[in-house]
Amino acid sequence: MNKTIDIISLGCSKNLVDSEVLMGLMEANGYQCTHDSDDPQGDIVVVNTCGFIADAKEESINTILEFAQAKTEGRIKRLFVMGCLSERYLAELEAEIPEVDGWYGKFNYKQLLKDLEGSDYQVCEGKRHITTPSHYAYLKISEGCDRHCAYCAIPLITGKHQSRPMQEILDEVRQLVKDGTKEFNVIAQELTYYGLDIDGQQHIAELIEEMADIPGVEWIRLHYAYPTHFPWDLLRVMREKKNVCKYLDIALQHISDNMLSRMHRHVTKEETYELVRRLREDVPGIHIRTTLMVGFPGETDEDFEELKAFVKWARFERMGAFAYSEEEGTYSEQHYDDDVPEEVKQSRLDKLMRIQQNISAELEAEKVGQTLKVIIDRREGDYYIGRTEYCSPEVDPEVLIPAAERKLTIGEFYDVHITDSEEFDLYGTTIYDKI
Repeated sequence: MNKTIDIISLGCSKNLVDSEVLMGLMEANGYQCTHDSDDPQGDIVVVNTCGFIADAKEESINTILEFAQAKTEGRIKRLFVMGCLSERYLAELEAEIPEVDGWYGKFNYKQLLKDLEGSDYQVCEGKRHITTPSHYAYLKISEGCDRHCAYCAIPLITGKHQSRPMQEILDEVRQLVKDGTKEFNVIAQELTYYGLDIDGQQHIAELIEEMADIPGVEWIRLHYAYPTHFPWDLLRVMREKKNVCKYLDIALQHISDNMLSRMHRHVTKEETYELVRRLREDVPGIHIRTTLMVGFPGETDEDFEELKAFVKWARFERMGAFAYSEEEGTYSEQHYDDDVPEEVKQSRLDKLMRIQQNISAELEAEKVGQTLKVIIDRREGDYYIGRTEYCSPEVDPEVLIPAAERKLTIGEFYDVHITDSEEFDLYGTTIYDKI
């Protein structure tokens, strides 16, 4: 058996970090790893699964079955599964898919190496293998969630919130900077909770301030905040530290008090409006990304009208929305009837996204004529593709710069004059040498 392992990552960036940690461990022990290969060449495949919502679970199961078939046909020799789906449904999966050689959850996946090596096992921790372009990385600061929203299965999968030690995080940042990383996308199920499980205090502002002072850290971007008990000192750090992007990903889910109460969000409509007002007041120019939900059990036409009015008022720079789907084991699945018809959910979703589509187009058009700092991610055809501080990788608008204009360096920053806009993208021209 050769020592090439193909690791397939499904789901969110938090899963991706786990795959990168496993790859680093494997490579330190003599294995060669590939990631998300379209044509796996090794004898061993590891599927890192997602179990968050129905579509993600279906994708994970189909991927496992695909490689189980490959094993049956002799195209691979061993198949292992890890991640959220197997953390939650281990017994059922073991019974249904016997072709899998080993099942691991969210927290015991390092056991995979020991099981592969058997009696010859000797632990050798390696550097995390970054699978993103080398100039940016995701930085996971905690695991789990203590919020227990009525619709959410994450606490059932990941358990209670566990903050990583601050010094461990800062040491990882320093190592990544040495390896060429300039941009850090800070991720957690709930980053504003960071530190509460250690000493009862929120330490997210302190952590980000310490990170910002590390030489070589060019951009820090914050993902997955929670509106209740928001740590206001974080806004001071964002305002004062130039390398902390004026960007916050904070899922608000709804605005009507009826829905917020039924969702167990522990925040009110009035408090949510005040939060958005203060974010914009304390950090001028901030770009807010949020996620909203339609069709939650009990959502009335009046609730939805309140949500539409909120979106029009807030004018979020980035907004996603999705229709409620029942997840087994959650409070809403056990205590509420899924009483909003599917066609009503879809109609509300379409209406909400049409409102946001117009807002996004208007806000992007306002950038025309500005000069913005842009990092170059890649080249595609006739354009270099970059991002501003207001854009997270893969999910946010990009900046397209004609490649014929001049040769740009992937992973470098440039001042770019914005010349045109579309609904979700900008066009620009470089006006100076790289920064």
